[in-house]
Amino acid sequence: MAKIIVVTSGKGGVGKTTTSAAIGTGLALRGHKTAILDFDVGLRNLDLVMGCERRVVYDFVNVINGEASLKQALIKDKRTENLFILPASQTRDKEALTVEGVGKILDELANDFDFIVCDSPAGIEKGALMALYFADEAVVVTNPEVSSVRDSDRILGILHSKSQRAEQGREPVREHLLLTRYDPQRVNIGEMLSVADVEDILAIPLLGVIPESEAVLKASNQGQPVILDGQAKAGQAYMDAVARLLGEKVEHRFLEAKKKGFFSRVMGVR
Repeated sequence: MAKIIVVTSGKGGVGKTTTSAAIGTGLALRGHKTAILDFDVGLRNLDLVMGCERRVVYDFVNVINGEASLKQALIKDKRTENLFILPASQTRDKEALTVEGVGKILDELANDFDFIVCDSPAGIEKGALMALYFADEAVVVTNPEVSSVRDSDRILGILHSKSQRAEQGREPVREHLLLTRYDPQRVNIGEMLSVADVEDILAIPLLGVIPESEAVLKASNQGQPVILDGQAKAGQAYMDAVARLLGEKVEHRFLEAKKKGFFSRVMGVR
């Protein structure tokens, strides 16, 4: 039976789709058959990040409406074995997502996959609520700034009250904190919240800290999950996060500012 993981946040632009692509790819690289589902109906982006936008024929809503089978709509990733993508519709309304329709798709996927990663839209509109409703685990993505953390706290409240597990009185959704766009130097001068600050506010286990990196934008523009860039700190941090998600104990990296050498300090090199 598949484990359903929702990647969610209260604020837009924090890196949910980048994270969904990275975590889904990382799980597949570790040998787990994985599907990534785009719940952002009307604003489809997962296919761009995954580099499969030209291969989209049918989408999530087509399957819900019975216009295509799940097998027809799923796109097999060309780079990573065991990885499949179900794109969202760009032309339909979010009301097309129903509990019955989404539940049926997830049940069908659960028979054949180890992990289902749900890429949620931002906020608390219907697509976001539908993405988290069936979750077994949640990766709450936030930037180290007050407004982003506050909005993530609201999402945690919704997970506690409006998920299927909450409605049925089952074991709660397992929550993980993923801190993105982290810059230790800006933390040191008070321009950004520290990891400890965010942990104190949200009070959920830290899954990973993704450093600010140009490699993320470069990878997205190339249609390639950044986790495939083993030289980039962001790619390494996502790989560490996937290992922790699978229950491994991996020390957190990239939390401290890099110390300048003697000549760098003397010459004023940044």
